[in-house]
Amino acid sequence: MARPDDISTNSTRWDARARTQLAHALRSRVAGDDAAAKAAVIWGAEGERWFTPEDPIWRVHADAAMFPGGIRALLLQSLHPLAMAGVAGHSGFKGDPWGRLQRTSEFLATTTFGTIEHAEKIIERVRSIHERVRGKAADGRPYAASDPHLLRWVHVTEVDSFLVAFQRYAAKPLTDAEADRYVEQTAVVAQRLGVVDPPLTTAALATAIEAYRPELQSTPAAREAARFLLVHPPLPLAAKPGYAALAAGAVALLPRWARRPLRLPWLPFTERVLARPLGDAATATVRWAMTDPQDVRIVASESRTA
Repeated sequence: MARPDDISTNSTRWDARARTQLAHALRSRVAGDDAAAKAAVIWGAEGERWFTPEDPIWRVHADAAMFPGGIRALLLQSLHPLAMAGVAGHSGFKGDPWGRLQRTSEFLATTTFGTIEHAEKIIERVRSIHERVRGKAADGRPYAASDPHLLRWVHVTEVDSFLVAFQRYAAKPLTDAEADRYVEQTAVVAQRLGVVDPPLTTAALATAIEAYRPELQSTPAAREAARFLLVHPPLPLAAKPGYAALAAGAVALLPRWARRPLRLPWLPFTERVLARPLGDAATATVRWAMTDPQDVRIVASESRTA
């Protein structure tokens, strides 16, 4: 018969293996197969940084709530027909969705946690890409990814979604003052990317989103993007239940006015008793994996402070 201490040791080892395997799977999807090399540069490089671990932006962008927050942001962004036209025509969101996610992840990580030198280089790289992304939407209107008005829409939906998700799913939400500070800190990168007059408080953020509502539309492209994100994500069968829980948690955070254009039902009771608890559980699982001692972010960060 196995002794209790043997059972405890085996259980601990199994937990460690499971956490490491999940952390590796998440890193490869979100950051790519070269995640370790990227982390060594982002977290391990010496140099001045815009933000510190005590800053709200660091806390928000390092948390697992970014996963449902990111899905919510993409759903909201799809409602602007010109922004959606640029995504559908140039980003490869269906042909190469993981590549797009990895590029976005690298940008957020570098500009939040990396050195100012590296942050400015990746901002310049993205700006040069934006200059080449232009065309016409289905209704004939021209669009350009470098348009400050469209850049501002993408910015405010991301900031709002990351903040809403963090406040709902994080273990310790931000105070009102910290939330305002988070919005202000995101403007540091946004302005350098070409956003004009980014909001600096949560109240200004809400006002900015409300001002865009007359421009939003229920287009076939937006509805197709929602189906792709929520119903047909390109994932192996084993990963789909976990992703479905994150997606349910993201949809539960959408404002009511965004549901109908995307053909998403408004079911407050179901979301309260099912979708949000699923979001809680899925985000907590991702957070557990991200605290793996072998996680590249933790290893690189510890090497810098050693």
